Amino acid sequence: MVAADVQLASSCHLFDDGCGFPAPGLDIFEFKPIFSIGSFDFTKPMLLCLISMLIVISFFWASFSKPKLVPRGIQNVGELGYLFVRDQISRETIGKKGDKFVPFLVSMFFFVWIMNLMSIIPIAQFPVTSRIAYPVSIVAMVWLTYLYLGIKHQGFVGYFKNMMFPPGLPKWIYVLLAPIEFLSNIIVRPFTLAVRLFANMFAGHMLIVTFSVAAWYLLGPTIGALYSATSFVVVVALTAFELLIQGLQAYIITLLTASYISSSLESEH
Repeated sequence: MVAADVQLASSCHLFDDGCGFPAPGLDIFEFKPIFSIGSFDFTKPMLLCLISMLIVISFFWASFSKPKLVPRGIQNVGELGYLFVRDQISRETIGKKGDKFVPFLVSMFFFVWIMNLMSIIPIAQFPVTSRIAYPVSIVAMVWLTYLYLGIKHQGFVGYFKNMMFPPGLPKWIYVLLAPIEFLSNIIVRPFTLAVRLFANMFAGHMLIVTFSVAAWYLLGPTIGALYSATSFVVVVALTAFELLIQGLQAYIITLLTASYISSSLESEH
């Protein structure tokens, strides 16, 4: 997508008469359908999502389909990834009782991470999670999971009672606290979880595209070359920073998911 925007701006430079900066807009997040079936349009983000899913499945299938007692090669890498999520996220947040949720957390971490990484992979050059539908779909699974576990382990009444009426507080304060706790756990939690991931990937992609187009727009035979080089350096720096953010966002969404699962297994109060 970055290359496409630079190409679109190829006839426009700072020193051309009557040529303004072709600032990227929300249209960089819209794609023409690759193919359509009736009213269903299959687009580039869908393709990248499927590729990300296949990468995760293929990697862990290759790692653990024929496990050896002494891990080597890809199995070693797969075990490192699994143990990272288990020891640094699941056990730190839920404890050993959370081991049965580790496959779910591992799948989430690597799936989100690979979808984010699509932003800096040549040809792909688009973070799938910058389209809000994808974070919402992932968070919907998280929401259903922790609601189900909460009701299963604490009972329907017990779960909402523990959530909305923490003990040891004056009775009058529950008038205010109960609806706040309900909204926080049932609506605000999933909303902020989805928006956090979406907003970071959206903003990062927009910045990279903007400075990429600027590097071409500012390119010229005079002082413009310096401006262009500066914009290009910013693109490189932003790409490196985005690489860090992509992993961090996958870690955060997995960590918060583990935290929500932990609160469902036992009352927080």
